[in-house]
Amino acid sequence: MAAIPESPAGQPAENGAPAAGNGSPAAGNGAQGAENGAPAAGNGSARRPRWVRNHRATALIGALLAMLGFALAVQVRSNSQTDALAGAREADLVRILDDQNSRIERLQGQIDDLQAAKQRLSESGSNNAAARQEAQRQADALAVLTGAAPAHGPGIRISITDPQHALRAEELLDVVEELRGAGAEVIQFGPVRIGTSSAFTDSGSGISLDATLLQEPYEVLAIGDPNTLDTALNIQGGVVNTVHAAGGEVHIAEQSSLSITATRTIPTPKYATPTGK
Repeated sequence: MAAIPESPAGQPAENGAPAAGNGSPAAGNGAQGAENGAPAAGNGSARRPRWVRNHRATALIGALLAMLGFALAVQVRSNSQTDALAGAREADLVRILDDQNSRIERLQGQIDDLQAAKQRLSESGSNNAAARQEAQRQADALAVLTGAAPAHGPGIRISITDPQHALRAEELLDVVEELRGAGAEVIQFGPVRIGTSSAFTDSGSGISLDATLLQEPYEVLAIGDPNTLDTALNIQGGVVNTVHAAGGEVHIAEQSSLSITATRTIPTPKYATPTGK
C-alpha cells in the first residue's frame, strides 16, 4: 500500500495547513497547527475548526427537528382524542345523541324518585312505618345494584367469539364500561355478576374475572334499555369494531324480558359499624 508522501519542510501541506519546519511546531506563539487544514492561531488561542462548527450546527438542527416532530405528534394525538367524533358517521352521531338524551332522562328519573321519597317522608312526620317502608325500598334497590340479589327486566344478550385469542382483559373491561355508560343497571359476564370491585386479569391460561376463568365464547347479559345498550356497543370505534379487528364476532340480541340470577357476596365491613342514627 502506497504511503502518503510527507510535505517538504517549510512548504504548505495539503488543505492549506502550514507545515512545521524541521519537525518543530508551527509558528504562532507555541500554538500547534490544527488538523484538517485549520491554521494555528496566534496569541495562544486556537480557532474552532469549521467541521466542528458544522457538526454542532447539524446536531442542533436535528435536535430541534426531533422536538418539533414530538410536539406535532402530541398535538395530533390530542386533536384526535378531542375531535374523536369529527369523523363519525351521521348515524353514529345520532346514536350518541340518543344515548346522551337517555342518560339525561335516567338521571332526571333518579332525581324525581329521590324528591318523591323526600316528600313522602316529610308528609309522614313521625310515622316510623313510612320511614321503614322507604328504607326497605332503598335496600332492595341497592341489593340489585350491588349484585346481592337477582334481577329481572329488559336488556340484551351478547355473545363474543375470539377464535384467535387476541382479546385481552382490557378489551373485555371495555364491554362492561360501555354497558355501564349506556345505563346498564345489572351485568352478568359469563357466570360472574359484575360488581364495583370486579376486575379482569390476563393469565397464561386465559382471562379471569374475579378469580374465575372465563370461557370463550364470552356470554354477557345486561339489563337496561335494549336499544340504548345495543347502540353503545355498535358506535364506530367501539366494542364491536374492536372485536372485529381482533378477528372475532359480536352477536347482540335485544330482549324485552331478561333474568340475571348470578349474585355476589357482599363482604361484611371489618371496621365500619352502623351508628344507629
